[in-house]
Formats: sequence, structure tokens, C-alpha cells
Amino acid sequence: MILSGRAKLAGVMGWPVDHSRSPRLHGYWLAHYGIDAAYVAFPVAPENLPVALRALPLLGIAGVNLTVPHKEKALAAMDTLSPAARRIGAVNTVVVRDGKLHGDNTDGFGFLESVKASVPGWLPASGPATVIGAGGAARAILAALIDGGAPRVSLVNRSEARAQELANEFGGPLVVRSWADRDAALADAALLVNATTLGMTGQPPLDLALDRLPPNAAVCDIVYTPLETPLLAAARARGNPTIDGLGMLLHQARPGFEAWFGVSPAVTAQLRTFVIQGL
Repeated sequence: MILSGRAKLAGVMGWPVDHSRSPRLHGYWLAHYGIDAAYVAFPVAPENLPVALRALPLLGIAGVNLTVPHKEKALAAMDTLSPAARRIGAVNTVVVRDGKLHGDNTDGFGFLESVKASVPGWLPASGPATVIGAGGAARAILAALIDGGAPRVSLVNRSEARAQELANEFGGPLVVRSWADRDAALADAALLVNATTLGMTGQPPLDLALDRLPPNAAVCDIVYTPLETPLLAAARARGNPTIDGLGMLLHQARPGFEAWFGVSPAVTAQLRTFVIQGL
């Protein structure tokens, strides 16, 4: 596709940023929908982030995604924040509106949409959830589950103090279970989520026995390299529905694409295949 001189421009900022799958993902949608636009990677060092973000309206750029290490630091540079970004404490999507920077966080949305797509009929209110991990991804997932009406969310983290900090902040149905008690925390879960990097290529597997997990509980791993982690392989072997991390990546991109380019994109099997080929 040949771009015109009026092509819209968006991208992703990170440091480094060459690992990002976002250009391939958004590039697929732009070509599929025949949109006169481009989505590119912007390597931005942390100390240059405020200046780079403030340059977006001046350059006519529609907005950007943010990846590590910029999500938390971008908060201060925004003119307005969505409730999700404010609650999670991080920005992953920036939209330029009337020369102003609007910060959003679509990670929780992406997580929920991914689970719903893989487990028809599932809702956060369907039953208790157990989340492993207390990092940035866990914050988005916890907020989405709690705000979606989960009756109870058990949080397990190797640093119990860190998990307790999140419980104090989020409140509601969030309860902390100790790392030593992690297997027992699965006993009545309708959903298990690994929100850590354990199981990722180059990382040790998550040390978790699934014996007490109900056989119909869904198991989600936010890791997508590999697509089937040891946790998902163990869950699939015992018959539990499984959700890999690629779906969250694909679905979290939808709101930004629509805001920048005016089209609500679909997550399809063809898109998954195309992105997987680039992993």
C-alpha cells in the first residue's frame, strides 16, 4: 500500500522497542482495512519521554502505545487520564485530542476480551479468581476483575508484603494468600491467571500444583512466548479450558487503533496466525 501525503501516523514508544509486536499487529489491520496510515516504532530513552510525548500534537501524530519502561512515567505527561489509567497507575495508550494528550490503559480490557473470546459465556462475576503476581500486568487484571464484579479475587505473590500493598489499595473482594499457600488458593477458583513472567522462554516455570483446581476452571497465562507455557500444558492435560497470552496482546490494541484510525478492528484467526509468524 502506497501512503499519501495525508497519511495518519501512530506508533509505539519504548526503550528498547525493537522487540514490540505492535507494528506488525497494527500494520496488519491497516493493510486489511485499506487505511491511509502507518504505525511505527519510536525508540525513546526514559529521560526523553516527556519531550517526545509533548511533540506528538506538534507533529500531527494521532497517538502512541507505550511499552516498558514508559507506562508509569507517562502519567505525569498526560493532560487527561481515563478512569482505567488512573486506577491502574499506568498508561499504555496515548490519544491526541484537540492538541491534548489523553492517557488510557487498555490492558484490563484486553485481558477480559481475551478470556471471553476463549471461554464463551465467561464473565468476571462467574466465580472466584486467583491471580499469581503483583506487577504492572497484575494491577490491570485485578482492576478488571474487581470492577467487573468478581465475587472474590485471591492474590498470590512471592512477596506477600507487595501483594498486601495492592490489597490495601484496591480493596473490595481482593484477599491475599501466602506463597506457601498458593496450591490451596486454587481450591474453588473459576479462573486462574498467571500474571508473572514465570514460564516465559528463558525463565523458570511457575511452581504450582493444579491438583486442587476445579476441572472446569479456566487457566490464563499472560505469557505468549511460548504460546503454551508449562502451566497451560498442565492445565490442558487435565481438561481445563486454557487462554494464552497472545489474546490479551491483540485485544488491548483495539481501542487505540479505533481512536487513531476510526475503524474498530477485529481479532481473527488470520490475525493471530500473522502475529505468531512474527514471534
